[in-house]
Amino acid sequence: MSAPNASTAIARVLVDELARTGVNDVVLAPGSRSAALAGALAEHSGVRVHVALDERSGGFCALGIARAAGGPAAVVTTSGTAVANLLPAVVEADEAGAGLLVVSANRPPELRGTGANQAIDQTKLFGDHVRWFAELGVAEDRAGAPAAWRSTVCRAVAEARGVGARPGPVHVDVAFREPTVPASDDGRTRGEPFRTPLDGRADGEPWTRVTRTLAEPEPEELDDLAARIAAAPRGLVVVGETTAPPEPIHRLARAAGWPVVAEPLSGARDGELVVAAAPYLAAHEGFAASHRPDLVLRIGRGGLSRALGSWLGADVSQVLLDPHGAWTDPERALSGILVADPARACEGLRRRLDALGAALDPAWLESWREADAGATDALHAVLDATDAPSEPRTARDVAAAAPDGATLVVGSSMPVRDLDLAMRPRGGLRVLGNRGASGIDGIVSTALGAALGGPGPVLGLVGDLSLLHDANGFLLDAEAQRLDCTLVVVQNDGGGIFSLLPPVDHLPSEAFERLFSTPHGRDVADLARLHGVPHTRVDRAAALPGAVGEAVAAGGVRLVEVRTDREANRALHRDLQAATARALDALP
Repeated sequence: MSAPNASTAIARVLVDELARTGVNDVVLAPGSRSAALAGALAEHSGVRVHVALDERSGGFCALGIARAAGGPAAVVTTSGTAVANLLPAVVEADEAGAGLLVVSANRPPELRGTGANQAIDQTKLFGDHVRWFAELGVAEDRAGAPAAWRSTVCRAVAEARGVGARPGPVHVDVAFREPTVPASDDGRTRGEPFRTPLDGRADGEPWTRVTRTLAEPEPEELDDLAARIAAAPRGLVVVGETTAPPEPIHRLARAAGWPVVAEPLSGARDGELVVAAAPYLAAHEGFAASHRPDLVLRIGRGGLSRALGSWLGADVSQVLLDPHGAWTDPERALSGILVADPARACEGLRRRLDALGAALDPAWLESWREADAGATDALHAVLDATDAPSEPRTARDVAAAAPDGATLVVGSSMPVRDLDLAMRPRGGLRVLGNRGASGIDGIVSTALGAALGGPGPVLGLVGDLSLLHDANGFLLDAEAQRLDCTLVVVQNDGGGIFSLLPPVDHLPSEAFERLFSTPHGRDVADLARLHGVPHTRVDRAAALPGAVGEAVAAGGVRLVEVRTDREANRALHRDLQAATARALDALP
């Protein structure tokens, strides 16, 4: 490997080392100062380059790739506000524990603080939201420089993967002095040729290979927790967003005789132990009073259901399994945290329970199943009573219509909550969402990124405000048009979630409508035409599964619009609460 000048040299080395470490997808937001990086990306056969016109969308696209692929993806920008536009994606990656590698081009030191164009202070721009920050100064033609660049890339990728800590975003800032391109228009080499050898390891391996071993639970800790589980036949497993495989979790729950409450993003919402109507059960005074668990085992990041969180308060013994010791405890209710790989811990606990011969309480599990069946039957009866589209039914039917092997990217705010309330347990579907910081931004880009980063078709369930907020996500290069991504858009002309929150009862209707509901009056079909995306509008609830199936079968990026009414949705939630309460009241 060689280079005609210093900027080209460092860019080629960085890109080559990214590929060697397994970062094969890079989202590029074009710019002048990052020209050397763009050229190096175009030259390298081991990297897939995706071009985004908007840096904020590009950051979320890279995040979607990382979430779907299960490993870091990179986003490359020029200097100035281009880098600052990545903050929302960096914050989400930080909170969600997702590997996102930011590589920002920078002006050289002599141009900073001088009023030069696009020259800002990019040092630690993202503060504590990144796991690690590295600043690579202007490339120097000296022995040892390429090794330092390659070593920096290896550490950055390792930090993003969570070696020694929780996975998350990393920022590498690279200063480029002109010339930033290898040749001038007349074909002559620009700048001084870079003479120091640039090659990486001869075997094609990373400069520094970093291996990670998941936390192995201490036998004594497992012995103690298994004894507590065996002594608590009235227990509960609660699974939030996690990358842990579901099988060990369910095997442990079966050995303990405990029901499983699994949020949609858990990957564990399938099987005979799953309680789908948990938010309604927790909100029912009689059921909640008679079914307080003696012990709760929590896995992953939860928090979708306020009723469940309030019910499982500090007076209920709760233990969290987390591989990194993440303090996910907004209710301040945890009595313990076991820092261990959840899959290994669950297997170890199950073996110990089998050896202990723990006495199960079949009536405990059966009472949960009976209550869940009654509440879910009542819920679906209400949803199916009319053919007018509703938001919970839309969520339910989209999840059911997704083919096996698909990925469903669900928006924050109401879509993920509707999914939690109405999704029937099923396997063969991966559900992803930006629930780290729970913003509505970047969801279109995240869905398209998931389609770039993972196998199988991708569906998205998003609100109209989320769609409008990230419409620039469609401004990926032509490659994106070949993706298989069907976005189902719930169009209620505003922010429907606020109709279910306290402000609706404390403001005059006109003020509430303007300040919270924020009706926009935009037509989704017009937006689809602007971006050249095929669009279908569904006016009957029964027609949605067919429309989704046709869109998925046709392939490409497509929009399916479902019109709903915010006031009708508020009334529907009251009806669902009442119907499930009546069903639970009728239980013996």
